[in-house]
Amino acid sequence: MAGRRKPPAPAGTAGREDVRERGPGVSKVEEFEELRPLLFSIAYRILGSVSEAEDAVQETWLRFDGSSARPVSTKAFLSAVVTRISIDVLRSARVRREKYVGPWFPEPLLGDPYQDPARSAELADSVSMAALLLLERLSPLERAVFLLREVFGFGFDEVAAAVERSEAACRQLLVRARRHMEAGRPRFEADRKEQRELATRFFEALRNGDVDGLQSLLAADVQLVGDGGGKAPQLARAVTGADKVARVLSTGLPLLFRIGVTFEPHEVNGRPGAVFRDRDGRVLYVMVLEVLGGRVLTVRGVNNPDKLGHLGPVADAWAVDREAKRARRRPR
Repeated sequence: MAGRRKPPAPAGTAGREDVRERGPGVSKVEEFEELRPLLFSIAYRILGSVSEAEDAVQETWLRFDGSSARPVSTKAFLSAVVTRISIDVLRSARVRREKYVGPWFPEPLLGDPYQDPARSAELADSVSMAALLLLERLSPLERAVFLLREVFGFGFDEVAAAVERSEAACRQLLVRARRHMEAGRPRFEADRKEQRELATRFFEALRNGDVDGLQSLLAADVQLVGDGGGKAPQLARAVTGADKVARVLSTGLPLLFRIGVTFEPHEVNGRPGAVFRDRDGRVLYVMVLEVLGGRVLTVRGVNNPDKLGHLGPVADAWAVDREAKRARRRPR
């Protein structure tokens, strides 16, 4: 790999549907950088990991830079390469996930770099944690075919080339993938304004330790689930029910606030959420809400430090937990 150029870091966050027709002065780096947001978004949805998706995109660049031929469609070529790399990584990752401690959640994504107004609904729905967890039920090939066709709108000929299967085989894979997705797809609200308003009330009640206020915003069968991966404090099991979830949240989090933990609301995987930080500004925890019928249906939290490093320096969750327990024993 020595001597090969590494493309510069992306300058913006907005992707485009396709690269303009290549002119004689357009370099490989420029072509690649224009498609980087799309490539990352494909890889992230296949892998559920920001770090692994970034590695897949970088490996795609190395292969593109090392090839002497210029493809007719750079978009189709690079999308195929990053898809194949991601499928290979996913196959090995699934073996590791079988030994994962507790619930496994995708690495939280604070902003999807690829935007396409023509497919905004598909893109927003497919990046939610609920959708990514549902995609885990599919085989790697089914997952790739479903995403390329249903989410990113590639033609069957391009999908077939990307996964190295016939178009007929890809159509069968898509039918199976659709069946699995439709059978388990949760029906979450699409109105972002309503979600944001509900989230504002939720986090205000959370900040104030308002049990009744929290309970009024939760669905009767709400679930609170955490992913610590055995590397950070986490719930022994999911907490279910509005009363129990409200009490857990309003009891535990005010203790964290007493020792300097802060949070800022932030969209997480296209849903309302928040990033929690310790008193030194290091990332401690990411929370994301799923909303249905004007109520919070699921509260997911990620504090596995391996899944937070892309957001900045990571806090020592064990040390914060010990300090919070000491604060519980001290008078106010």
